[in-house]
Amino acid sequence: MHAIRPAMMLGLVLFSVFGMIEGSFAAVGCDLNDPDRDVARLFPGATGYKTIYVSIERRGGPELLKNIEERLGDSFRGIYETIDVPYTIYEIMQGTERIGYIHGVNAKGQYGGIQVFLALDLNGVIQNFYFQKLTSRFGKELRSHNFGAQFIGLSLKDFYHYNVVTGMLDGNSTAARITNPVPEAEADFKATLRAVKKNLILMDEFVYGNRYLHYCMTCRAQERR
Repeated sequence: MHAIRPAMMLGLVLFSVFGMIEGSFAAVGCDLNDPDRDVARLFPGATGYKTIYVSIERRGGPELLKNIEERLGDSFRGIYETIDVPYTIYEIMQGTERIGYIHGVNAKGQYGGIQVFLALDLNGVIQNFYFQKLTSRFGKELRSHNFGAQFIGLSLKDFYHYNVVTGMLDGNSTAARITNPVPEAEADFKATLRAVKKNLILMDEFVYGNRYLHYCMTCRAQERR
C-alpha cells in the first residue's frame, strides 16, 4: 500500500500493486500526476492507497466492450477508447479500512484532451470532481469550484438519462441540475458529461459489480414506451 506523505517531507516513494497487473498495455491510460498529493486532496482523511490496473480486454473482451458502449449510448473511438486501454483505479484507505476510489478517464474536447477524475465512495457516489487536464479556452470557468460541486452527491443512476450523443438530459434526472458555466463552452461541457458517465459505467463494471445496471434497464424500458 502507498502511504501518503506530508507535503513537505522528502523520501522514497513506496510502490506496491493491489491485485494482478493485467498485462502490458500499449494504449494510453489515465493516471494521477502526483498520487500522494492528489489522493490527500481528493480524499481528505485518507492515509494511503492501493493501485489496481484493469482493462476491458482482460476483463471481458469484445463482449464487455459491447455492453459498456450500450450502457454509454455511444461507441468508443480514438486512441483513448480502445479495448486495451489500461485503467488505473486508486483504492483509498484510511488505516486498514477501504473508504473509496479515485478513477480518471480521457476524453476529447473541442481544443484537445480532457482528463476527468472522480472520487467515489463505496457506493459509487461522487465525493469529488477533478480536471487533471483541460485543454479549453474556457478552462477557468470549467475548473471553478461551483462547476465541479454540481457533480458531488450524484451517481451513475443520475446519468442514465443523459444522451451523450445529443447532449440532452431528462429534466427528471438529478443530473439535469448541472449547468454549463459558459455557453461558448458547450462542446467541452458535453465532453465532460460524457466522460463522467463513461467513468461511472467503467467503475460499475470493474468495481461495484454492476450495482447500477438495473437503472440502465429501467431507462431502456421507459425509452421504448
